Amino acid sequence: MDLIVYILILLSTGAFVGFTSGLLGVGGGFIMVPVQYFLFTAIGLDPDTSLRMAFATSLTVILPTALNGAWGHWRRGAVLVGPAILLGLTGLIGGVVGASISSYTPASILSFIFGLLALGSALWMLGSSYPEIMENPSNTRQSYLLWGFMGGFSSGLLGIGGGVVMVPLLNLLLKFPIHKAIGTSTAFIVFASIGGIITYIFTGINATGLPPYSLGYVNLLQFLVLAATSIPMALLGVKAAHRIPGKKLKYIFAALLVYIALKMMGVFQWLNLPL
Repeated sequence: MDLIVYILILLSTGAFVGFTSGLLGVGGGFIMVPVQYFLFTAIGLDPDTSLRMAFATSLTVILPTALNGAWGHWRRGAVLVGPAILLGLTGLIGGVVGASISSYTPASILSFIFGLLALGSALWMLGSSYPEIMENPSNTRQSYLLWGFMGGFSSGLLGIGGGVVMVPLLNLLLKFPIHKAIGTSTAFIVFASIGGIITYIFTGINATGLPPYSLGYVNLLQFLVLAATSIPMALLGVKAAHRIPGKKLKYIFAALLVYIALKMMGVFQWLNLPL
């Protein structure tokens, strides 16, 4: 693949991921993972290594992008700090556990799980009546700690930041208003991604066949190119999120999840569709 085309793909992916992260409170891994997987396999890496590097590098981009987005949401009063800290504490632990398992699981299994998780989250949101929530939620600490671990586990396992799990959970189960669900999810992602990043670095430190400038399973070159556009675009996504009605945000979020789920599960390949 031509180097210029390679870089342009990364830059445009980073811009879209940053905007989506700020807009929807997701890490953006559901976009970065498939794109990076394609690019790594295109330069000759085997599928298992390619997918692990896609997960690890995506989480590394997600961290500063989520920090930027969380700051923007916090300034608008959309981050509930107490719940975000509780979610984040066990989210970091879950990220370590998920990444440890992912480092030794075949790519075909991980891709299918990735798709199922995204599809399940989308269908849950679409099938649930939209709650008109106007006040801050009141939940137990134990519930935040439990769901934080689950979100962090999915983050580390699949390199997705955890927002695809956390936004529906916060909105539908824990009764957060949608804008505060998105803002608090963005803050949670900061914690969850750290656990996964550290684990992928250590589990990949002695791996063979990695491309140049890799720190464990994290490729620093792809990280820098993706982050160059994702970080500034996150604030634009935050501004857009606070101008769009909550109900429309829900449908945008679900539509993106359905597409990426079908893509990772190989449905388009089975149907011979160029999507």
